[in-house]
Amino acid sequence: MQARLEQWKQYLLTGVSHVIPFIASGGILIALAISLAPMTGKGPDFSHAPLLKLILDIGGSAFALLLPVLAGYIAYARSGKPALVAGMVGGQIAHTVNAGFLGALIAGLLAGWVVELLKKMPVAKALKPLMPILIIPILSSFAIGTLMFEVLGVPIADLMVTMGAWLKSMGGANAMVLGALLGAMVAFDMGGPVNKVAFFFGASMIAEGQYQVMGAVAAAVSIPPLGLGLATKLRKSLWSEQEREAGSAALGMGMIGITEGAIPFAAADPLRVIPTIVAGSALGGMIAMLGGVGDHAPHGGPIVLPVVDNRLMFALAIACGVLLVAIVINLLKARSGASAPTA
Repeated sequence: MQARLEQWKQYLLTGVSHVIPFIASGGILIALAISLAPMTGKGPDFSHAPLLKLILDIGGSAFALLLPVLAGYIAYARSGKPALVAGMVGGQIAHTVNAGFLGALIAGLLAGWVVELLKKMPVAKALKPLMPILIIPILSSFAIGTLMFEVLGVPIADLMVTMGAWLKSMGGANAMVLGALLGAMVAFDMGGPVNKVAFFFGASMIAEGQYQVMGAVAAAVSIPPLGLGLATKLRKSLWSEQEREAGSAALGMGMIGITEGAIPFAAADPLRVIPTIVAGSALGGMIAMLGGVGDHAPHGGPIVLPVVDNRLMFALAIACGVLLVAIVINLLKARSGASAPTA
């Protein structure tokens, strides 16, 4: 059982190692564009900054490859090159149907499993050379594509609608619970459908003159990457060189409210990382809501500080959540005996 878990962890780590450069380059370009653009009540204004808009678009294009590359190389780790196509197709469909990071993980693992089965399929000797370059990619892509489009897509879309309606019914009823819930949702899938339900709920409330919901979301979105990035700096011995590099990128992304900076850590160690960042963002969202933090822009992270009400509480909410994530994840890793490779 332990050996099997280690195998699965290795599949996830392979996907993470290949996706980190996309996250880092895309995130830094996006961070550069947003940090230099004028911030307005509607968010960063690129209307008079074509160069910054170009940088933003290039960064966004790099970021758009995140899910296909993650899923593709998870599948590759499990079943080799023939699984790359199905994994990447599954990852792209995860983006299309708003299945997000978790959908890409599932797609990659399923793609690897399907290709494993296809490799065992008896075929005529004349067809064997075509199996890895044509037959397996076609059949596995069809299988994963059908599963993602026909099985996962509609339930996820329905779930998003249901959650959005539920959040609206909660608004104002219990500020503490609502803030914690929004924060937890933001961190749960780091840019996926659950995250987007909370984010778009906060953004929609801005139009109605209610800025506190977006305030809680804005504080929560930066906590996972900032907390994990800080953790890699506080106790370097617990983290590999690659993880420390991802931590540096996560710190930059967290400053501009890009929760996806936490994805490499969550993909490599989901059972410890996801509950930790959910707790940290829930704490930050709760403090922001109780502190009357209001965000007038549909964006998050410290970068929106100029358009935030009750800035001190905003900073306090982020700081508390970040410290909780950094301290808890390091304690968990130390307790498990995790340490950076010596080689």
